[in-house]
This record gives sequence, structure tokens and C-alpha cells, in this order.
Amino acid sequence: MEKTQLTSQISLMVILLVGFFFVILGYTNSKKNTNNKSYIVGNRDETIFSLTASLSASALGAWILFGPASAATWGGIGAVIGYSCGTAAPMLFLLNFGPKIRKEFPQGMSITDFVKKRFGLEILKIIIILILFYLTIFLIAEVTAIAFLLNLISNTPLWITSGLTLITCLLYVLKGGFKLSIITDKYQFSIIVVLIFFSLFLILNNLEMNSYKLISKNVPNLLSEKNFVNYTAGLTFFIAVAATNLFHQGNWQRVFAAKDNSVLKKSLIYSSIISFLIVFWMGYTGLISFSLEPNVNPDLAFFSLIFSNNSFVIIIILILALVLTLSTIDTLINAISSLIIINGKEINKYFIGKEIKNKVNKLILLLSFFVFILASKGYSILYLFLLADLLCCAAVITIFYGFINKKFDFKIAKISIISGLISGLFFFPNQTFQSSILVGNIISQDNLSPLISTNLLFISFLVALFVPLIIIMTYCLRNSFR
Repeated sequence: MEKTQLTSQISLMVILLVGFFFVILGYTNSKKNTNNKSYIVGNRDETIFSLTASLSASALGAWILFGPASAATWGGIGAVIGYSCGTAAPMLFLLNFGPKIRKEFPQGMSITDFVKKRFGLEILKIIIILILFYLTIFLIAEVTAIAFLLNLISNTPLWITSGLTLITCLLYVLKGGFKLSIITDKYQFSIIVVLIFFSLFLILNNLEMNSYKLISKNVPNLLSEKNFVNYTAGLTFFIAVAATNLFHQGNWQRVFAAKDNSVLKKSLIYSSIISFLIVFWMGYTGLISFSLEPNVNPDLAFFSLIFSNNSFVIIIILILALVLTLSTIDTLINAISSLIIINGKEINKYFIGKEIKNKVNKLILLLSFFVFILASKGYSILYLFLLADLLCCAAVITIFYGFINKKFDFKIAKISIISGLISGLFFFPNQTFQSSILVGNIISQDNLSPLISTNLLFISFLVALFVPLIIIMTYCLRNSFR
């Protein structure tokens, strides 16, 4: 990949300037005194623009610079469509369930309000652990992504970028909470849209022929309707991304923060369209990149197109990555913080009392140190996401079936969630995606069809999703004959 590298000094200066802008923005807009409810959902008066901008900016982290393009290089157009639909689907799902849950819980602040009422404390604890694990993995992946990018363009050590990014975000988000996250999201959303358009025109204008014709000519299998991998990859990413985001506390905060249901519905529709288009474009760049260079590093597919001998372009992409990262991690940190404030007493008696916000802030600082350590290791970004996605996938059918069936037995709910988790993990592939706990270890790959060993990721999500569904259907059939 031919490129001009920035010096570490320039890269770090960009980080500090962008970070300083949002810290100052945060401090000039934060209120000195906020109660716990306003810290979590603001004043419940968000308008269409603020809510659309916040939903979109929060959903589109630095992962879009790596994940969709990487998936496209081996999953083809199916992975691109699946990733795009998976990102947009939760918002369309909330279009139906959001107003209903707002009606049932007019003063609600989280999906856990619903889980606690419908299933009780035992299931609530399981869901809290799943959500916190997912949000933490998401946070690690986001910080890893920006650290990885800085290392790519300027050889800046991962730990320096990880530390600066986390400190910058903590400086403003712990002070202002949700309302401040909404305010910064407006600016971050505007910058993201402008810079995504910049990348689109830059890449397409540099191609010698129509992009679709280029892909069709050089790697037709990635567009082929007959390529089975395209379908399995698309379904995998759709299931993974859609299921996981339904448990994103940041999304539920925004559901309860809308001024009214009309604002909520319009914002969800607009943000789903925006998210779909942006993720589709980022995935499509993976197809273009692979058609030009089959040996491209999948994680760097987008960057192989955008980087040139122009330092200005590299700085623009760095700013885009930083804004994407900050827009997501301030949402994640606030989501984790709010979830503990709401349900802290179910986790530990320590999180009880008037000083709970200060206690939670101390925990967030400790968690941030843990994130800093892991992000500095540079683990696979896509793999981290997929692991978190699997865990949430195992619970999604059970939890939202409980919304339909108000008499759903919590014991069956517990069995279905745990069964989905265990069965999915048995098939979940290692980092080479060639074997799993079951396939290649407990059972030799020689005794199984190659179709299984080459589609472990797809099978793991399918199993995690359908095992709970089968248990629930069996439960329903048994009750119908009583």
C-alpha cells in the first residue's frame, strides 16, 4: 500500500486538537448540577435533528473504517448488504417496540426496566452482565481501532493513542452525561457526513473505470448470486449486528429521550437510512480494494484506496477516525455509567446511596484502565465484535418474545438464554476461523463435512439464535396441549 506516513508528532497534534475541541465544547455546554435521571436521559425533549444525529453518530464508530470493508473481501456483496441491513435493522425494530415500551414505562431509562418487570431479578442479572460485556468489548474495539490506525499512518505506539483517546473522552463525558453526549454528537455527525462524502468522491474519481464493472471484471465471485459464502456472510453479519444493537443501552437512552413518539419514529427512520448508506459504502470500498489488489490486508482495505502521497488526505481520514471514535466511546461510557446507576443495586450493594454517580465514575475510571491495557495489545477488531455479538444474539429471541407473551416463564427464559450461549460458543471459531471448541477439537474435522468447517461463524450465530427459539416453541406447544 503506497502511502505517505505522518510523523508521530503531527498525528498526536491532530489528536490533541480534535480532543481539545470536544473537551472545550463539553465544558461550555455541561451543567454543574444534574440529577441521575437527567444524567441518563436528559430532559426527554430531543428533536428530530438532535436525535437523528445522535443515533447515527453513536452507531457509526471507527469500526466502519475496518469491519465492513474487511468482511467484504471474503464475504462479497452479501456481507456488505448484511452488515448494512444489520446496522439499520435495530432502529427499524425500535420503530415498533420503542413507542410501546415508552408507553409502558413513561419514566423508563433502559431496556432493563422492561426485563426486570417481565422476568425478575435473576434474568435481569444475566442481561445486565451481557450488556456490560458487549458495551465493554465495543469500547475496547473502538479504542483499538483508532490506535491501530495511528500506528498504521505514523508508527505511533498503540498505548499512546489508546491513552490519549480515553482521557479526552473521559474529561467531558463524565462531567456532562447523556445531554452532553447528545450535544457533541451533533457536531460529530456533521463532520462524519462531510468526510464520508469526501472519501466517496476521492475514491470513485481515482478509478479508471466504473467501480461495479471493475469488481465484476476482476473478482466476479464477490458479486455472484451463486456464491454460497455471499449468503452465509450476509446472514451472519445481519444477525450479529442487528441482535447486538437491540441491547445497546445507548440506543435505549435515546428512545426514552425523544420529545414524543412522532419525533422518535422519524429519527429512527432517518438514522436507519443514513447508517445503511454509510456502512454500505464502507463495505463497498472493500470490494473495490480487493478487485484492485487481491493480496490486500482485509483490515486495511478501505485505507489502501484512500491513502496516497498526499498528507492532507491522511490527516482528513485521521480526523474522520477520531470523530467516529469519540462519538461512539462517549456514548458507550455514558451507556455503561447509566446502566450501573439504574441497576447498580442489583449488581452490588456498593452502588446504593446519594453518592452513586461518584462511585460509578470511579468504576468507569478503573474500567477505562482495563480497556487501555487491552486496546494497547492490538487484538483483532472484527473478532472482538463478533464474540460480543454472539452473546447478545443468544438472548435476543427470549427477551423480545417476553414482550409479546407477558406470561412467559422466567425459568424457561433462563434455560433458553444459557442454552443459546453454550451452544453458540461450541461452534464459535477461533481467530483463524478454521476450528472451534467442538469442530476441530472435540470432534475431528475429518469426521465432518467441509461445509461445516468453512462456515463456523455462520453456524455459531444460527445455533445461538435458533436453540432458544426451539426451546421457546417447545414450551409454547407443551402449554397449548394442557
